[in-house]
Amino acid sequence: MRASELDNPFWVSLDTCHRDLALRHGDVARFPPAYAPFLGVPGEEGADAADIAVALQALVEPGETVYLLGVGPPPLDAGWDLTAHLPLSQMVCTRPVPGIEGPAIIELGPTHRADVLALTALVYPHYFRARTMELGRYFGIYQDGRLAAMIGERLGTDTAREISAVCTHPDFGGRGYARRLLAMLVNDNLARGRTPFLHVSQENARAGRLYEHVGYRVRRRLPFWSLRRV
Repeated sequence: MRASELDNPFWVSLDTCHRDLALRHGDVARFPPAYAPFLGVPGEEGADAADIAVALQALVEPGETVYLLGVGPPPLDAGWDLTAHLPLSQMVCTRPVPGIEGPAIIELGPTHRADVLALTALVYPHYFRARTMELGRYFGIYQDGRLAAMIGERLGTDTAREISAVCTHPDFGGRGYARRLLAMLVNDNLARGRTPFLHVSQENARAGRLYEHVGYRVRRRLPFWSLRRV
């Protein structure tokens, strides 16, 4: 994995792992709205500002908000509202971590979609969409007939995979389910030759501590924006 690949994670994912899914105009790309509200623009060596402005007009609907991470758009006219948010901590895990005993982990599929959407709506509502779980593999732990915890893969490159949607239902907290799922998916990706990475808000100190305890370390802070076409 080249470290610079992860400096612009939305764009590089759309240009590699999810190239067949990407909606593109020139060198600008985005996920279809039903999958994720993420858009990527190339870095300094990419398209010029005029080309990017034209592409944004083609890819973003009036009133729609998209998000950019790592590399932002060039200066835009009054038809756009660009808001800078607190940078996200990008964390990577480069070594296998000890497995944790616990209930069975199953791979989630279309028959579990309603349970996944209900859990993410409860505890991870910001960026999960109706078809997000088609971006990668998703796994869960069921207890008493309910989806107690889940984890999945979202962004990716040929040599790295983003761990995302680490969710535990409040009724099942404190049982180590999130750590069990993290250990499983981290070790699985490392065995496949992929570096696991993830993004966490600096305001979510609890999640950051969990990831550090598992074995993740902060690689860098990435600037994060929302862009609304007004």
